[in-house]
Amino acid sequence: MTRASQGPDARGTLPQNGQGSVALVSARIVLSIDAMGGDRGPAAVVAGLSICAAQMPDADFILHGDEGELTKLLARDPALQNRVTLLHAARVVTMEDKPSQVMRHGQGTSMWGCIDSVRDGAASVAVSCGNTGALMAVAMIRLRRLPGVNRPAIACLWPSRNLGGYNLMLDAGADIKADAEDLVQYAMMGASYARNGMGLARPRVGLLNVGTEEHKGSAELKAASDQIAAAALRGDYDYIGYVEGVDLPSNRVDVIVTDGFTGNVALKTGEGTARLIADFLREAFNATFLSKFAALLAMNALKRLRTRMDPRRSNGGVFLGLNGIVVKSHGGADATGVAAAIDMAYKLARSGFRERLAARVASAVATGQGSAEGAQLPPRDAGMGQPE
Repeated sequence: MTRASQGPDARGTLPQNGQGSVALVSARIVLSIDAMGGDRGPAAVVAGLSICAAQMPDADFILHGDEGELTKLLARDPALQNRVTLLHAARVVTMEDKPSQVMRHGQGTSMWGCIDSVRDGAASVAVSCGNTGALMAVAMIRLRRLPGVNRPAIACLWPSRNLGGYNLMLDAGADIKADAEDLVQYAMMGASYARNGMGLARPRVGLLNVGTEEHKGSAELKAASDQIAAAALRGDYDYIGYVEGVDLPSNRVDVIVTDGFTGNVALKTGEGTARLIADFLREAFNATFLSKFAALLAMNALKRLRTRMDPRRSNGGVFLGLNGIVVKSHGGADATGVAAAIDMAYKLARSGFRERLAARVASAVATGQGSAEGAQLPPRDAGMGQPE
């Protein structure tokens, strides 16, 4: 039987912490999932959970949302029984809700409960498909920033020509603005993530601009460029200077630093372009009998291309700089996309990312040598992306 909010777990009862959240006492990995925030509703979230749960035998899940609706959905998958705890949330944060409104009146929503489960130690990682701005706002006020971090960022992986297959870009939409100091922190966090999570001994960092020439860009970008260059030695990265939009998928850079507005526009543009190319290929191969025959001959190659370009398989952006781990799934993610985000959350939890990140940031603040290093993330097939 699926466990309800007060039901038993493998070790007995689920004690309450006095604030309405469950305090799980178990060595098993626990993930907190907002089941209600996505465009496709809780059905897609539960379906995604069903896809990946079988590969996570040591994981349990706290599902936040309408208990009646979720109970019916969970009943379809016997494999999830006794591994899911339902915490009822009568309200939902919509895509139209303003972050400021959610900050004041969001308590009692599935998103708020999802974050609180991490805050209270009931779960290791929070996963939500909900409103990006609202999710960051709730995460900021409930989890708080790590000491020394001014503005958290969403880090996402961009398919590239590099050997690892991806470049890291941040910010991808956590905040629409960033000053020079914020961009330097993004460079520090991004380089450390790339070094420890992507296996790059000395990542190459670039600052996204309208051109690579030194005289191009705003005064703030120029100030940021100078500061990122000055911090390269203590940040243990190579600063290659400005990069352009064409460099996002190139092998010239490993970490692309930009503000959240520009990063999110770039990300959505890339996603739309990938879908457009897929549509064009489909039309071209269906145009004539000979083209259909050619498609059959190229079937295996086309399947590999589709897999590599499929944005669903690279779903899940990680909030960097918070006192807790939050994985942001694309708002329109289907079951495959949700499964990718949950998979990323699971791997982060298994790696002890939260504890290592906090320890490294604390050490960096004390010594003045950057931040967010030392988190040994496991390799991942699919990248991170689509924050909304």
